[in-house]
Amino acid sequence: MDATYWENRYRNRETGWDIGFPSTPLKEFIDTLTNRDIDILIPGCGNAYEGSYLFQSGFRKVKILDYASDPLCTFKSMNPDFPQENLIHDDFFNHEGHYDLIIEQTFFCALSPELRPAYAEKMERLLKPGGRLVGVLFNCIFEQEGPPFGGEESEYRQYFDNKFIIHKMEACYNSIPPRAGKELFINLIKP
Repeated sequence: MDATYWENRYRNRETGWDIGFPSTPLKEFIDTLTNRDIDILIPGCGNAYEGSYLFQSGFRKVKILDYASDPLCTFKSMNPDFPQENLIHDDFFNHEGHYDLIIEQTFFCALSPELRPAYAEKMERLLKPGGRLVGVLFNCIFEQEGPPFGGEESEYRQYFDNKFIIHKMEACYNSIPPRAGKELFINLIKP
């Protein structure tokens, strides 16, 4: 699943994960944030509805990153005031930076499961001490081969337990109806 694969998915509108608005669990989390000056990254951002919501809510240090250029172009057309330098067209595993908050929304489930340990290690390196990885992970196994790729809490804990303080890893109470009972909300803190 290289950049061409993802470009084709966006161009052919094969984006079943795209709900068209910020995910409710993430929107409600964002609404609790009071410091608008934190450094935020949204990797594998897709159309980045959470990025739009953050920017419109006064967060100016938001960077969005995607392997595919098509969703970044769409985002910029919908958010013309968003700084061009904060749109990052790159492979997540090549990205460098230090962040207070990284938002996870459908990126983890798009990666092949063998990349999950590398994902956890990269997240740890990208976060500042005390920084948080906050998002939503699927808490179910899918019948068909992904992406998206499912998983379960016990598996996820293997990747994150020795790298983060698990502040929360629990069933979402506020998922959108099609995902109800199938999502975990995570709030992981880098020591």
